[in-house]
Order: sequence, then C-alpha cells, then structure tokens
Amino acid sequence: MNLKKNDILTADIIDITNLGFGVARHSGEVIFVSDCVTGDRVELKIIKTTSSYAVGKLTKIISASPYRTEGRCSIAQCKSCAYKNVSYEAEAAIKSELVATAFKKCSLSEVKIAPLVSSPKVAEYRNKAQYPIAKTPSGEYAIGFYAPKSHRVTEAAKCPLSPPVFAEILDTLRAFFQKHELSVYDEESGRGLLRHVYLRRGEVSGEILLTLVINGKSIPHSDELIASVTARFPLVVGILLNTNEESTNVILGDKYTTLFGRDYIFDTLAGVKLKITAPAFYQVNHDCAELLYAKARELAELKKCDTLLDLYCGAGSIGLSMADDCHEIVGIEIVDSAVECARFNARENGIENARFYTGDAKNTERLLENAEHKMGQKILPRVIILDPPRAGCDEALIKHICTTLSPEKVVYISCNPQTLARDCAIFKNYGFVCDIVFPFDLFPATGHVESVVCLTRRLDNELPLA
Repeated sequence: MNLKKNDILTADIIDITNLGFGVARHSGEVIFVSDCVTGDRVELKIIKTTSSYAVGKLTKIISASPYRTEGRCSIAQCKSCAYKNVSYEAEAAIKSELVATAFKKCSLSEVKIAPLVSSPKVAEYRNKAQYPIAKTPSGEYAIGFYAPKSHRVTEAAKCPLSPPVFAEILDTLRAFFQKHELSVYDEESGRGLLRHVYLRRGEVSGEILLTLVINGKSIPHSDELIASVTARFPLVVGILLNTNEESTNVILGDKYTTLFGRDYIFDTLAGVKLKITAPAFYQVNHDCAELLYAKARELAELKKCDTLLDLYCGAGSIGLSMADDCHEIVGIEIVDSAVECARFNARENGIENARFYTGDAKNTERLLENAEHKMGQKILPRVIILDPPRAGCDEALIKHICTTLSPEKVVYISCNPQTLARDCAIFKNYGFVCDIVFPFDLFPATGHVESVVCLTRRLDNELPLA
C-alpha cells in the first residue's frame, strides 16, 4: 500500500457501507472514511493503513453530496447510526441495494427484490434502548452509547430514534446517581455498581419497564429511586434490577429482582395483546413490524386445517396473529420467560389453539418429539415460520425442516440480508425456493434492514435455472 499514516489528500466518496463509512479510492487503493456520504468530495487524513485498505478521517467537505443531510441527528459525538448524515430517500435506496447484493453474492440473482416498505416513522420509533453508564473525568455521569470500536460512552441520551420520555427518565436517573455518588462499573478491575440502563416501552399501551443492570444484588436508596421515578413517570409500571457480575460484554445477566410494580409491560401488535418481559424478544419498531407481520400472514396463506410451526417464536406475537387462520400453532423459543409470556398471551387473547415449548429451535426434532408426546399426536406442519437471530439458521435445522418435516412452505423473517440469502441458498439445495424478497425498514438511520421471504417446496423439474 502506497498510502501512509498522516497523509492528507482529496477524494470523491463513491459508496457507503452499512456501517456508515464512506468509500473512496486513491490510486486504486480503498479508503474508508467516517461521516461521509456517497457523492461527497472531501479532504481527508489517513489515520490507519493495512495491507488491503486504509482508514481516513474527514477533515473538510469540499463539496457536499446531494444525498447529505444534517437534520436527522444533532449529537455529533455519537457515531452509532450508519446513515445519520444521509437523506432518508437515499437510505432507502441503499438498503434495497444491500438486499439485492446479498442475494446476488449467494448466486440467487433470479430472486426479485420488492420495493422497500419504509417505516411509518423514521424517528422516535424505538420502543427499546440499552444505555451504558460511565463517569466523566469531571465526575458527571454519561449515559448514552459506546463510540465505535471502543467502550468509551458518548453522551447520547437524547437519541432522536427513541421516544423523548426515555431521555427524561435518564435525566431523573442521572440526578439520583449524582446525588448519592453511586459507583460505576470498571471493566479492568471488575468493581463498581452501575452498568447499564435498559428501557422498554409499549407503543400502544405507553407502559414503560425500567431495568437497571448492576454489578451487585441491590442498589442503595432504592425506595427514593422508586419514588422519584414513579412520581414523575406514572407510566413506568415496573422497575427491575438485573444482576450481572460477570466480566463480559453481554449486557444482561440471568437474575432479575423486581423493586416496584410488574416485571413486564403490555402492548398490542397485529391485533394481539402481548405481555412482554425484559428478556423477551419484541420488535423495536412497532408500526413497521405490523406491516411486516401482515406480509408474513399473507405469504403463509394458512388454511383452517393447518398446523403452523413457529420457530424462534419469542413471546408468540407472529404465530398468535395468525391463530384465526389455522387449526393449531406450535411455538418453540429458547428463552423460558418468553415462552411463559407466549402462553399467557394466548390465554389473555382467548386463543386456545396455541401451544408453546421451551428449547433451542436448532433441536427441533427432539423438541417436537417431546411436544408430540405431551399432545398425544403427530405434529405435521404445512407451514413453518422462521424468525431466527442475526446469525440465521443452523444448517442441520434447515435440513431437518426440508427432509423430515417437509412443509409446503416456509415463511422466513430475517434481520440480516446476508444470512437470509445464505440460508435461502441452502434451502434451494433441498428443493425449497423463493421468488421474491420483501424488505422492510424497521431500523431507519441504522445499517439494518428486515426482510421476509416465502420458500416453497418444488419438485426437481420445477426448480428454476440458476
């Protein structure tokens, strides 16, 4: 590489990554530059070089891209959102191309990409946020997000993606921490009490669950904390402590203690009233999730005689939204409290044809055998819903679905286009193909995009040519 650290040069930004780095080329060498937008012409300083690329720091915008905007976020020190400097129209185009590229790279160019369904709200849409806590050199408490590739906390409590009430709650907590000079967790020594603040809110109900993640089992002056929070925020229906005494980057520990009220909130999604605990999965963008679930329901085309198998079911929101369309629902989820919520949600909504079981969806074969034993009947799903984490599905699970369960169709919801495309290629090898991908922007301003596909079992002579 000819570029050297501290080199200053002028370059055109020709692309932007899903992490928000502008891409430039200089004498054929690739440079990644933060805070840049496709179409910018910039002056930059090289701050790092490797054998295959360099990293540059923006020093001056010579001419701004037509896609650049400064109005989406005013918190300059926070770099958490990939597209904070990009107009939403440009962001939507980037995300559509991101999905298309993922499928092309997996030799699935024949799959069509539907127009991106944009979020009804591009700000204040998040119903969940987790904030690390730090102490500044001046002794004040910083509550925000980690700076890129570091554990330095940037003060970003007033994030425009979260509802304003979150920032107001954080202000109250900051004052409480300051008054009692509570210690903050130090990663090197393993000492200190405060680790994270975790907030969750029901979009329809407005109910809020406040969880303090601590390196300990109790918090001093807890009665005063409860009084100060609940007096100002009557919609806070529960205050929890989560104990995490491990030296780990994982935010939440396994143990919760309820200081006040309930350890869950209620919300309504896709017509289903849901009980949601702190560890249970729940889509962070309620309004766009309803559009996504409606598309999944449309693709499932359930019949009244069908059994629906809902894998990675969380609190049951997807399956329960389709309960009226089928004979029975069988849900599997690894988080036990989420399964308890799913069962409660079925009862609360008067849904009698749903059963939920705790276990790792990757072990579906054994789990279904146990479920069949309890139910006294064979589970033969015509339709399977998949909503795995970002890592996607284990290949053994895909093989079991295709060769043993052999449904007519699989409706696959994914928050990661790369693993979705990878898994669709594996499904294709087993005779299950998708014709079209439907992307949904559940995460405006970030580099993430949700998608749903319908994989249909085809005979060998029906498979499309690659």
